[in-house]
Amino acid sequence: MNKLFTLILLLCSAFIANAQTQPFGKVDTADLKLTSCDFEKGANAMVLFDSSDITTGFTSTSIIRHKRIKIFNDKGKDEATIKLEYYSYHGLENISDIKAETVNLNEKAIEYIKVDKASIYNQTIDKTMKKISFTFPQVKAGSIIEYSYELTIGFGGGFPDWDFQGELPVRYCQLNANIRSDYSYKMTPRVYQDYAKNTSEVWTKKNGDTIGKSYSWALDKIKSFREEPYSTCVEDDIQKLSFRLVGYKYTLRSELRSLEKSWFQIGEEAAYDEDFGKQMTEDIDDKSDIIKHAKLLSSDNEKISYIFDKVKNSIQWDHVNRWYTIDGIKKAWDSKKGNSTEINLILYHFLRMAGISCFPQLVSTRAHGRVNTNYPDLNQFNKAVIYVPLGNKKYHILDASNKYNNYTDIPFDILNSSGLTIDPKKGEYTISYIENGEPSRTMVFVNAVIDSGMSGTAQINSFGYNKESAVEEYKVDGENKYKENLKDKDNNLQFSSFKFENMEIDSLPLTQTVDFKLDLTSSDEKYIYFTPNLFTGLNANPFLNEERNSSINFKFLRNYNINGRYKIPQGYKTDALPKSMSLLMPDTSILFKRIVAEQEGMIVVHYVIDFKKSYYTADQYKPLFEFYRKMHEMLNEQIVLKKI
Repeated sequence: MNKLFTLILLLCSAFIANAQTQPFGKVDTADLKLTSCDFEKGANAMVLFDSSDITTGFTSTSIIRHKRIKIFNDKGKDEATIKLEYYSYHGLENISDIKAETVNLNEKAIEYIKVDKASIYNQTIDKTMKKISFTFPQVKAGSIIEYSYELTIGFGGGFPDWDFQGELPVRYCQLNANIRSDYSYKMTPRVYQDYAKNTSEVWTKKNGDTIGKSYSWALDKIKSFREEPYSTCVEDDIQKLSFRLVGYKYTLRSELRSLEKSWFQIGEEAAYDEDFGKQMTEDIDDKSDIIKHAKLLSSDNEKISYIFDKVKNSIQWDHVNRWYTIDGIKKAWDSKKGNSTEINLILYHFLRMAGISCFPQLVSTRAHGRVNTNYPDLNQFNKAVIYVPLGNKKYHILDASNKYNNYTDIPFDILNSSGLTIDPKKGEYTISYIENGEPSRTMVFVNAVIDSGMSGTAQINSFGYNKESAVEEYKVDGENKYKENLKDKDNNLQFSSFKFENMEIDSLPLTQTVDFKLDLTSSDEKYIYFTPNLFTGLNANPFLNEERNSSINFKFLRNYNINGRYKIPQGYKTDALPKSMSLLMPDTSILFKRIVAEQEGMIVVHYVIDFKKSYYTADQYKPLFEFYRKMHEMLNEQIVLKKI
């Protein structure tokens, strides 16, 4: 009786799981009538299901994917454009058998509108990547769109990672995999909820011979991954399964051979790659006398600064990041346009010709994700920069592809990750963590007089990354928008003059001088209220949610030093003054200090905020949340003056 009950239970479970996915073109009326996502209110669209069937072969891997999306409103119609990128170099990957259709419910009848094959475009991105794109027709609120395709990876054992989570809520997501016993994988799950399905069984031929194992993993009711303040790349935090091929058999009878690689082997692989290592030995015809001028400079720092600025301002970045070159550095130099690695390898050549010891370093940008040092793989990188050792454990890391980078500061989009330094001559390939131990400082000085309102002068000095960010924002957005952002959404604050200094001088801080007037709208005939938290960019607390899914990456260490002097108007006295006090994170990683006092008819304010840490995991969020809540209460605590 117990065995029968167990069998019935297993059959019911299988039926429920299979009901979550359906064949292409078979759509339930109930799904067409859906008006909202029951587990994530306010969603514009929802993935009804996303499933893949993967079969590893001895010479190739086949992935058949089927995805179905429900559109709830007009905003959800953005999901109707699909872009599928794949690695086409030497035919390694190929996408075929694409099917796509829009499904609508019209007067209780289901209408299927197929995507015309002529409107499915296969485009070349560059010599290594291609993209297939198409748009669903007649999409409206209430539509269901679905598509399927086969991705073939032309190498035995190829196995892509599987993302359960994305920008839309997912009702059901399943990965089925038939894995040959010829291959051995290391699977790393990042799953925060219970599996809806997690099974494995022996995979056999029709004659009963064992081929390998069949697996099924599934999750249901997966909430969308929403970008949070100071979050890193989505791929760093979403629920997913990662696979790494660690061994395979050359023949059916051979022993399993390890494919585990060290970072040394990965570095060696890059060093001999024709689109990377061989580019390090290419010659560039220097028609601009850069080297001739650089050799006249007396110090290495002057040479580095000069060459860096010349390359940065001579070559246009095409906004493509790859760890390898596409057209080679000769063509990039001649055309004055290239990807990030092409530009930086040109910088490498000029520095070497000027006598500067330097090495390419493979890195991953913030948008690409943090490097997992336990998983040596070239695909973890998407860019090459230039590492310049200075001695005494000091160094420069240079990226000339970004026009706003400063040669003295490590590019902030690669901080808090790792880089692989390439030195083929010595045969040294070293993985190391990239961080900047020097905080980027912001100093604010406010000198103001209080009467019916507040008027005065503020000076803001920005150093390091704070300067780079401010200059980029000013040049990209323009002065008017920049000034509005400096007001921090305070419509009562007006500028009568505004001055920028040292914008183009890397060795000096950016100085902004502002003459301002502030309406104190909460004041009345008896009391004047004001908050001395001005021009800091710290008015709003970015951490308002008690729960957090993603890690916190402040990018770099920060230090704020805020000083204010506010003249008390005649006929008034201090009625309420915030207490001088300090606040310290439990792990001592952030200090906030407040000093407020009355001196000779002036209110004197001094705030210090000092960060000793720039990266926190999601499980370290709670103390950070509490610290920020208390700090912002203290920052925005009012000073009250009373009429005598």
